[in-house]
Amino acid sequence: MLASWYDEQGPAADVLRVGELPDPAPGPGEVRVRVTVSGVNPGDTKKRRGWLGSSMPYPRVIPHSDAAGVVDAVGDGVDARRIGRRVWVYGAQSYRPYGTAAQYTVVPEHQAVPLPDHLDDELGANLGIPGITAHRTVFADGPVDGRLVLVHGVLGGVGSIAAQLAHWAGAIVIATVRRTADLDRIDPAVVSHAVALDTEAPAASIRAHAPRGVDRIIEVALSDNADLDNAVVANNAVIAAYATRADRTEIPFWPLLFNNVTLRLLGSDDFPEEARRQATRDLTAAAAVGALTIPVGDRYPLEDIAKAHDRVDAGGHGRVLVAVP
Repeated sequence: MLASWYDEQGPAADVLRVGELPDPAPGPGEVRVRVTVSGVNPGDTKKRRGWLGSSMPYPRVIPHSDAAGVVDAVGDGVDARRIGRRVWVYGAQSYRPYGTAAQYTVVPEHQAVPLPDHLDDELGANLGIPGITAHRTVFADGPVDGRLVLVHGVLGGVGSIAAQLAHWAGAIVIATVRRTADLDRIDPAVVSHAVALDTEAPAASIRAHAPRGVDRIIEVALSDNADLDNAVVANNAVIAAYATRADRTEIPFWPLLFNNVTLRLLGSDDFPEEARRQATRDLTAAAAVGALTIPVGDRYPLEDIAKAHDRVDAGGHGRVLVAVP
């Protein structure tokens, strides 16, 4: 099969290779997926770079955890009727060496989720890590119907899905962006009130729309927003943080304590299995009824995977995809 891999960590152009590798075979309880589109996430590029001192978990790694494609072979114990079915894939390179930047990937059968025929492969390839993370930020602490949910970084990969899922589940969504110029990119059908963080008093603007405070905060930069979050939380609120910009992040401990705030930290590779399965069901259901869309920023052929990784590392709006021939 045609695949991309790295045998050492480092800059994308230096370590990523593209060439032929042996076709994988599914083991018991597994399916093999013929990949059409592979999704690139920041976690994929961080693993390749050795972020936070991480080392090579395996001698050779085929990167990427997310994809869409078609099941073309099954292992023992898997219903053969799955062959030929379209699926979206998550977790392919989570505690496994060979991900989705290849013509074939093998995963446990429940990690190949049926993809409704009217949804395209690009959407499917974008559901995995950002979708399951977003679902956990919104629903880990119970239903959000009628709740006020504040989503920071609403134009980002996780934030945009979190806002849509919260709205789909009946929440009133408030959102933030970094710059005033980005406000016109927010969907008013999903977000009832949007605030730019470069304005003079973002907390006051949020409080004007949520005078008793917000019930949930979806947090992409806890180190930057801890004081703002403290200023807008309701009593018994939850801050669900999936990222921060400082390794040792300070929080206003006593004010948050007196507000009985729960701080939930979320690492996507280690979510409870049932939480991940519920996320796949809800993500597929929301997408199927048109309640979930994911903008694509750039598409690259597999031979240009290093450029795709550099694009992710550079930041910007829209998801990055790799087309597999």
